[in-house]
Amino acid sequence: MGSDAEQSAPVPKLRLDELLDELQGRLDAARGTRDRVHSLLEAVLAVGRDLELAQVLRHIVEAAVTLVDAEYGALGVIGEDQRLSQFIPVGVTDGEVRLIGSLPSGHGVLGELIRHPEPLRLARISEHPASYGFPANHPPMGTFLGVPIRIRDRVFGNLYLTEKRGGAEFDAEDESVLATLAVAAGVAIDNARLYARARQRQRWLEANAEITRSLLSGSGEQEVLDLLLARATDIAGADLAVVALPLADTGELEVRIAVGLGAQQHRGLVLPVEGSFVGTAARTGGLVVSPDVRKDPRITVGPPRWRGLGPAVAVPIGTSERGIRGVLMLARAAGAPLFEEGESRPLLGFAGQAAVAMELAEHRRDSEQIALLRERDRIARDLHDLAVQRLFATGMTLQGATRFIEHPEATDRVLRAIDDLDETAKTIRATIFGLRLRESGPAAAGLRARLVEVAERAARALGFAPALRMTGLIDVTVPADIADAAVAVLEEALSNAARHAQAGAVGVSVTAGPELVVAVTDDGVGLPEEGRRSGLANLADRAAALGGTFTARRRPEGGTALEWRVPLPKP
Repeated sequence: MGSDAEQSAPVPKLRLDELLDELQGRLDAARGTRDRVHSLLEAVLAVGRDLELAQVLRHIVEAAVTLVDAEYGALGVIGEDQRLSQFIPVGVTDGEVRLIGSLPSGHGVLGELIRHPEPLRLARISEHPASYGFPANHPPMGTFLGVPIRIRDRVFGNLYLTEKRGGAEFDAEDESVLATLAVAAGVAIDNARLYARARQRQRWLEANAEITRSLLSGSGEQEVLDLLLARATDIAGADLAVVALPLADTGELEVRIAVGLGAQQHRGLVLPVEGSFVGTAARTGGLVVSPDVRKDPRITVGPPRWRGLGPAVAVPIGTSERGIRGVLMLARAAGAPLFEEGESRPLLGFAGQAAVAMELAEHRRDSEQIALLRERDRIARDLHDLAVQRLFATGMTLQGATRFIEHPEATDRVLRAIDDLDETAKTIRATIFGLRLRESGPAAAGLRARLVEVAERAARALGFAPALRMTGLIDVTVPADIADAAVAVLEEALSNAARHAQAGAVGVSVTAGPELVVAVTDDGVGLPEEGRRSGLANLADRAAALGGTFTARRRPEGGTALEWRVPLPKP
């Protein structure tokens, strides 16, 4: 019996070893699961710690690659057009990205998750029916695991993992871990987006306050529109910004300011309300968004001008009830993220607040104009009641004293003094007439104000403000027909300078004396050697029709000098 016991002893020992090995394996598995859960919790905390959306997205991909032991990973953000608007890769260098070329937009297996937002595991990417290969210089990839990221029941994007290290395939546990990370990622992305929108809303409010202060402090319309454009471009991250204002006579929209990519093709365009992108915003009185402005069906008129651009948004400056004061349009380069509703809505409020501020500033200017007119009336009364009467009395006294003067030369001098006093009285009466002038129509502001308006409009085409100097009683001594011609001449001269001169400075001098002289100089390329431009013939014709002259010459120091000279009727 002793020998039988000794022979049966190894059997329990072998079973015990097997049990110990099994227990050790389960302990290792439990430890591995514990470590993986710990890593998952650390990853969840890491992605939830940031508030900057770009950092959050990159940290999510980096955490996913680490958790499932993948060599490559990426996060694709789905745009409004159901294609990838952003693609954040991990595992490839910047040099490899440049060699690959354009980042994926959502075709093939990547698009499969967009069309069917459910977890997807593949042993070989190439074996999936939607796969159609990789571009040149793309690293080889075999195994694949993808899961969608949802935010409040809406798919934000997808996590893509490829090439599990060691040559193994992604398993169900990898899928479960990645799905859990995707839930945490959705919360982190939502928080980052809410934070970004709050910050952006604050920046819009600050920009509104800045524009209101600028308007109410007396800044000109051009200066305020430049500020409006600069702030909107910066906050919205636009590559092109345009402001179009309505033309009073036709109702069309003129692009007054354009800054950024392709601005030259937009600046100065006159567009109808029907058939243009900015016109759609003016007509509907609301927000207009396009995922790709190059292919927008609403744009049916105007020259081709959208090359290199993609997403665009346009908002009216003002409301249909209070009147549209203009349209603000922003566009991003082709391939850039779309203007999402969350970031576009504040732009509508921004433009509306800017319109209210412009209206308040206009009322303030009207009040100032009324005060100015009252002051002019007071000055006119004082000149009439005091200065003119005293000059008249002084002239009568001198005229009566001539009979007591015996020397002929002294008599002549006194008579000349009386004539000077009479001319001075006439000049003051003309000034009084000018101060009390109440016209209607385009000339109501007077020639001086009309010339200033022409110079301000030309600044938008020139890219800088021309230097304007005016001398003499321009509003008093210049008849309406000559005033209209002078305005047209200055518009033509400045337009020619903007189109042809390539100038860095333009000077304008307007002088009213015996003649009205309009002189325009620039430091540009000068007149062409073959002779005068045909456009300048209009200026010569206008001068000849009024009995005047026109000259155009090259300046010795460079550039062009134009002089339009017309005689004025004697008072």
